[in-house]
Amino acid sequence: MRNKKDKASAGKRGENIRSDCYFELEIKSSGGIKLDIKSKVQSMYGESLKEQIIETCKFFGIKDAKILLEDYGALPFTLAARFELAVKRIYPETKKEYLLPLNKKNLYATKKDHLRRSRLYLPGNEPKFFINAGLHNPDGVILDLEDSVAPSEKDAAQLLVRNALRSVDFYGSERMVRINQLPKGLDDLKFIVPHNVHVIIIPKCESAQQVNDVEKEVERMKKLHKVQSAKGGEIYFMPIIESALGVIKAYEIATASKNNCALTIGLEDYTADIGTQRTNEGRESFLARQMIVNAAKAAGIQAIDSVFSDVSDMEALRQSVVEAKSLGFEGKGCIHPRQIPVVHKAFAPTSEEIEKAKKIVLAFEEAEKKGLGVVSLGTKMIDSPVVKRAQRILHLAKLNGHAELVSASKEK
Repeated sequence: MRNKKDKASAGKRGENIRSDCYFELEIKSSGGIKLDIKSKVQSMYGESLKEQIIETCKFFGIKDAKILLEDYGALPFTLAARFELAVKRIYPETKKEYLLPLNKKNLYATKKDHLRRSRLYLPGNEPKFFINAGLHNPDGVILDLEDSVAPSEKDAAQLLVRNALRSVDFYGSERMVRINQLPKGLDDLKFIVPHNVHVIIIPKCESAQQVNDVEKEVERMKKLHKVQSAKGGEIYFMPIIESALGVIKAYEIATASKNNCALTIGLEDYTADIGTQRTNEGRESFLARQMIVNAAKAAGIQAIDSVFSDVSDMEALRQSVVEAKSLGFEGKGCIHPRQIPVVHKAFAPTSEEIEKAKKIVLAFEEAEKKGLGVVSLGTKMIDSPVVKRAQRILHLAKLNGHAELVSASKEK
């Protein structure tokens, strides 16, 4: 390798840093590898830290270098990403990737209609948030490469997210990545498509062409790297509508790809685009949210609401979810783990909804057994869409842990 410069750093340092590390790498003309490791767990893991660094040096062909490591409890996937970044900041032309083995616990697929009540945003350059994210039981985790990452750390986030997809146990949560706004986001795909992603979130989407561009590049990457998703699962897309133009073109975007699984809205950018302030009541975005729901439902995919930004007001969050549910949304973004149980409970069918749905489905089953073409409940006739909605409510009730409430009904 031909180096552009002989020194680079990567990572984070300081008193309040945890589950991360800081590297300084200086290439020398001779003298071999000289390590200076500072770690609070050096007595237990000092030798393994040394072994990983030496192994990585051999992988990248580094024979003479002075290396400083300040370790703050970083796991191997973080150490590997930070050191690889330092190498690539010196040798930007290198294409080699230092990949840790794929965690077998993450060999699970997703489905197009996967339950997506909650999705937890995790800044892509903050590995401390990755490690226990799945323990909070979000339906999905979003490793974010876009707004939560400073421009100077975009390259760091790409490597950390790649390694996290391969190594971190997310305990069954759907693995999502929000790429950067196109066209920059297309470059992100090589760090995620070959590495065990479920859903790619496309931000600031304003046309079907943007979805098509992502789809085309994903297919190219899958063929290039011979990607076979776990147990036959696909890689799905979730475009985010964040502008007035995006709202107008919502149906076009929702139907742009067969791999679209959901359509969502980003209200911070949307309200800025139309020149107003976002409020908890949401009157300023009612039309936009309703158009997102209609576009998604017409396209046969899920409608997912925006995040709720006040992490301290749980009652306001609950009310926001109840309203979102009444509009037809099926999920909501979360920016703090404490929001997840509130979102799940508010999106779950109520006992009244379950009881009504049971009666409708039982009436439908009885009519089927009798060979009747007309279904009635009391004095009311029940048509097919009502039955399907009732079946969906019972299905959601089971997914939300209320199987005992629907046990009297045989779900279709």
